[in-house]
Amino acid sequence: MARRRPAARTAGAVVAVLTVGAAAVLGVVWALSARDAGPLRESCAARLDGVEHELTTVQAQNTALIVGTTIQRGLPARAATIGVATAMQESRIVNIDYGDRDSVGLFQQRPSQGWGAVEQIMDPVYSTGAFYDGLVEVDGWESMEVTDAAQAVQRSAFPEAYAQHEQLARAWASSLTGHSPGSVTCDLRPVDAGSDAVGVADRIARDLGVPGDAVTTDGATVRIDASVLGYDDRSRSTWAVAHWAVATASATGVVEVRAGELVWTREAVDWREAGSAPEPPGRGEVVLRLAG
Repeated sequence: MARRRPAARTAGAVVAVLTVGAAAVLGVVWALSARDAGPLRESCAARLDGVEHELTTVQAQNTALIVGTTIQRGLPARAATIGVATAMQESRIVNIDYGDRDSVGLFQQRPSQGWGAVEQIMDPVYSTGAFYDGLVEVDGWESMEVTDAAQAVQRSAFPEAYAQHEQLARAWASSLTGHSPGSVTCDLRPVDAGSDAVGVADRIARDLGVPGDAVTTDGATVRIDASVLGYDDRSRSTWAVAHWAVATASATGVVEVRAGELVWTREAVDWREAGSAPEPPGRGEVVLRLAG
């Protein structure tokens, strides 16, 4: 019997090798399938001074609303920076229904302190508007440090905490107000055919105040006249809309955004030269493609 042990060990080794080999093959197949299916974790980023500041897709959508509200109100990008930094500290830019004592929503506003009913505060449009209503009443807010301006509105127990989010807030405020072409990207999975996408026209009207007659839909193609934002710089208007479209693509089902000579797609992730692709955008126009 002792003579047969090496053979048994050899057989066991062969089985082990085959098992490991099969597992490796399955691992490669799984990895390729996962790659084809898109990223395991969806995310968005705004780039400023060579540094990318990442958010989840939910955070990016809410940030698009916060910054868009300042555009609608004709406020400077500084207001957007303050708003985003405040929401990041208060709720991680997520519309939560819990918080310290009776605080809820993006800005953790308290019904007991006169911010409104819970149902109102849980509406991100209402809560964002309420925050900016308070900010513009603060004398000299435009020249204040971010943490001081935020504290003047929020009356937080930790007033210095807002400062830690200033760089991220500046990056997103700068990009979403039209500076730095091609600075907002999102790494998204393919659109799920069974998902409920938010209409582009409805969402851009909510976030940026773009009227319905500035949005033209033809099948899977959506054209947006960005000039309605009112910036003197047409390029800035174009990129404010284009960056908004990428930041909200996870909700709207947009798979491609074209602005000027650049294009973002879910497949490529980063902005690149559009080349000779059909239907180029007109001057001051952003062209979106929805999942077909």
